[in-house]
Amino acid sequence: MFSQVLLMQVAIAAGVAVLATGLFLAPLSKQLDQEAMRRALAIAETTAQDPQIAEGVLGTEPSVHGTVQKEAERIRTATHAEYVVVMDRRGVRWSHTTPAEIGRHVSTDPREALAGQEVMQIDDGTLGRSARGKVPLYDAGHRIVGAVSVGIAYDSVRARLISAIPGLFAYAGGALAVGALAAWLISRRVQRQTRDLAFSDISALLAEREAMLHGIREGVVALDRGGRVRLLNDEARRLLGIGDEAVGRTPDEALGAGRTTDVLAGRVTGTDLLTVRGQRVLVANRMPTGDGGAVATLRDRTELEQLGRELDSTRGLIDALRAQDHEHANRMHTLLGLLELEMYDDAVEFVGEVVGDHRATAEQVTEKIQDPLLAALLVGKATVAAERGVALWVSERTRLPDRLIDPRGLVTVVGNLVDNALDAVAGTPHARVEVELRTEGRTVVLRVRDTGPGVPEDRRELIFTEGWSTKKPPAHGKRGIGLSLVHRLAERQGGEAAVGAAAGGGAEFTVVLPEALTEPAEPALTGAAESAAAHVPATAEEEA
Repeated sequence: MFSQVLLMQVAIAAGVAVLATGLFLAPLSKQLDQEAMRRALAIAETTAQDPQIAEGVLGTEPSVHGTVQKEAERIRTATHAEYVVVMDRRGVRWSHTTPAEIGRHVSTDPREALAGQEVMQIDDGTLGRSARGKVPLYDAGHRIVGAVSVGIAYDSVRARLISAIPGLFAYAGGALAVGALAAWLISRRVQRQTRDLAFSDISALLAEREAMLHGIREGVVALDRGGRVRLLNDEARRLLGIGDEAVGRTPDEALGAGRTTDVLAGRVTGTDLLTVRGQRVLVANRMPTGDGGAVATLRDRTELEQLGRELDSTRGLIDALRAQDHEHANRMHTLLGLLELEMYDDAVEFVGEVVGDHRATAEQVTEKIQDPLLAALLVGKATVAAERGVALWVSERTRLPDRLIDPRGLVTVVGNLVDNALDAVAGTPHARVEVELRTEGRTVVLRVRDTGPGVPEDRRELIFTEGWSTKKPPAHGKRGIGLSLVHRLAERQGGEAAVGAAAGGGAEFTVVLPEALTEPAEPALTGAAESAAAHVPATAEEEA
């Protein structure tokens, strides 16, 4: 490939040099002819203005030793002209470089000059091809008494042209050498940038790249150094809801304001950044390229983590069932004892209280938290907490609609914080954990308070570090993951997680998740309302 590019560029440089030389030489010959004719005309005008020439034509006869011949030869010698011919009105020569021609008629038509016109031409005469200039000859009374014809041999013009050609070719050769050097340098640079791949290899790589970009299940967005979109694959178009009209525009122009735009534009940095685009939750990564641009990849979080969501739900269900099984066994033993003691009324009252307490707890949670996954989680955690002797409360300020964009993420955050709080208050008197979930526009604010020992101020920054824990690691794994996961999930959604001291002692964890809710749906008319709207009763005047 390197040799092909070099040969093509040298051929182009040579062609340009030859073309430029030809374009320069073509007008040069005409320019030299014009210069010679103007010079001949100037010499003729100078000769015609000599008073001795006009007086000689009027007062003497044509002669080799006459005044006219002497003056004409003097001027010819001084100006290096090929000839200076003076003629009378009959066209008879009074001067000539060949004495034998004096007294004879001129070989070319002198009528234009004798009519008072100036003539410039390239013509053939007795002395060969020459550049000529002819002017009328006036006497003292400004009457035309003859004409003056001056010629510069065309061979002299051609010689000047030929003598200029070597210099022109020298310049052309220099330009060709510079062009060849530039072509070599460019070819070397192309060779380094293409890693010495042949044109066929580059074409094959381009075809493979197109097939790969449009065949993978991840969205790919390529940006140039100006921050404009230069490439979108099919999956990126689907995830972002845009088309080819976005190519050549910035993310702000193509997508509008939002966190997804900030991530693509590089204003928000990090790995596995969580963004929201429409109803989709996307995981984005952005990598700068060597040319000053960047490539961003997008994944659909819902599709990629569906199995993880199912596993987390199953684990929570197992924990709740385990706690309920233990509590159910205790209640069954109590009920069995009451029946054996034939205390039937007390047994009926006991069963009613157990069922009522469980129903009241579930109704209390679902009334405040309308998302089914999160409500089920807290009901299960309440059962686990009761088994461990801990009171799990849902704050009266809690209100959470069923519009979560990523319920699995919030379930993970709440589950980890509640588990951490249950571990902190385990074995303490009057152990209590309180959960508060409220919304501010589309932002969800979560607070989990406990009555445990709290977190020392100097450790509040370290507590979210992965692997850091005050407890001994279990045999089956490591600790220090739950709070780190909470912190990471909050940051990926553009939020934050913090820990402080609770009002009555203990710790208070706060998580803020912006844009965690979808826009509220517009209220739709019910069937009865639509029917009523469609059949508005007529007024009395209309009925009349």
